[in-house]
Amino acid sequence: MPTSSTIARGLLSDLAAHEILTRDDLLSTGMSSHSITAAVRRGTLIRIRRGLYAIAGTPSAIIDAVRIGGRLTCVTLLHAIGVFVQTSPALHVHVRPQLSRSRRRRPREATVHWGRCTREGLAHIVSLHDAVRQSVRCQGPREAIATLDSILQHRLLTVVQLERVFAELPTRFQVLLTLVDGSAESGPETYMRLILRSLGVPFETQVLIAGVGRVDFVVDGWLIIECDSRSHHEGWGKQVDDRRRDIAAARRGYVTIRPLASALFSDRAGVRADVAAILDALGPRVGRRRAPQLRRTGPAGPDSRRIAADLL
Repeated sequence: MPTSSTIARGLLSDLAAHEILTRDDLLSTGMSSHSITAAVRRGTLIRIRRGLYAIAGTPSAIIDAVRIGGRLTCVTLLHAIGVFVQTSPALHVHVRPQLSRSRRRRPREATVHWGRCTREGLAHIVSLHDAVRQSVRCQGPREAIATLDSILQHRLLTVVQLERVFAELPTRFQVLLTLVDGSAESGPETYMRLILRSLGVPFETQVLIAGVGRVDFVVDGWLIIECDSRSHHEGWGKQVDDRRRDIAAARRGYVTIRPLASALFSDRAGVRADVAAILDALGPRVGRRRAPQLRRTGPAGPDSRRIAADLL
């Protein structure tokens, strides 16, 4: 089975493989004006705008971006290759500042990025480096961290490469990089991690428990938190497996809770209050019986806790 990294890289390669052809490009292949017109009528060629064409099957987002004189970028590009973006983005396009005439061709819902790109990219998509850099500026702090976690999880960029991205961002964004963790396998896990950091409690991520399997979080050595989303926990077979795992964990002294992804997105304060109440109510009893033996803890220092709390 292909890994998430292989899939994401494959999708990026597929996007990069699409070509935007000029009329001269087509004529140089031996096509005539008549055959170009005929190909457009047959639907094998798409006329984007005067003098520019694409092969049938080119994604509509690329065609829309090129039609207004730009390239696909930011969260639209990242979402297209499987990177986590909390909301399905409208069209994000990078346009060179001098192309003011493109304003007449721009869809109302499109977000246009006018700033310069620092990597070359292609004629129809910006470089991954620039797409990530623009996504940090274009999203809220929590959303940006979740996207960056996903970038690392899919192994599209390394930590060192992310540091180069942040070197081109204003100082106010630098704190976000300190909160990024590529162990998160989904957006909801990122949001849960930030909640735990804001509480200042010790926790592990992606913990393998004998007889249970791998769980998203173990907090204070005894509380398992699984971040459930419909896409990964839909179907009775999956729910049966979840119940089996919860019972196996309980036999080993763990308590399991499963906050919904929708709650993590829309009611973070409520989820935080629930987790805090559970830790307060059960921690004195369960925690004493299970002394935490955490191999890797989430930062619980005052600065990390304050920063994470500010993001709620």
